[in-house]
Amino acid sequence: MNYYIADTHFGHTNILHHDSRPFRDTEEMWIVMKNNWNSKVKDTDDVWIIGDFCFRSGKSPEFYLKQLNGMKHLIIGNHDTELLKDHKAKTYFESIDYYKKIHDHGKTIILCHYPMAEWDGFFRGSYHVYGHIHNSKNDAYNIMKNYVHALNAGCMINNYTPVTLDELIENNKIYREG
Repeated sequence: MNYYIADTHFGHTNILHHDSRPFRDTEEMWIVMKNNWNSKVKDTDDVWIIGDFCFRSGKSPEFYLKQLNGMKHLIIGNHDTELLKDHKAKTYFESIDYYKKIHDHGKTIILCHYPMAEWDGFFRGSYHVYGHIHNSKNDAYNIMKNYVHALNAGCMINNYTPVTLDELIENNKIYREG
């Protein structure tokens, strides 16, 4: 099974306010998100982390990675610099890429942390899974909401849980309508 999640920002205090996350502090955010993740993801599942895994945390990226189920794949985001310098943390990933093309239940998926106005297979029904804009309703959101095959994997619009492609499609419908 493939799961998708973006912009977890584990350990990042300012993200609580930036995204209006419903957590008292980063410790509560970590506990809730870890429990959500591990109650759903099995060790044999692939989890596509679409950037910004942890940021400005007092804990190492390895602290978080070793406690999360699944075979983890990182699509590099703008806040993954420290993680990429941590050679031990990088061993927890099956793959690390800036951009990746995968297949999920017969559908072509283009993964990139940043939203793109067009992507490989755009005119042939492929999907683009991205992060970066969190739950903002900014100019990028206003462009991307017009593309039904562009899916925001931001954890805050996906119940702070890795989600399947079908769940991602449904959650993005709700996000666009809200």
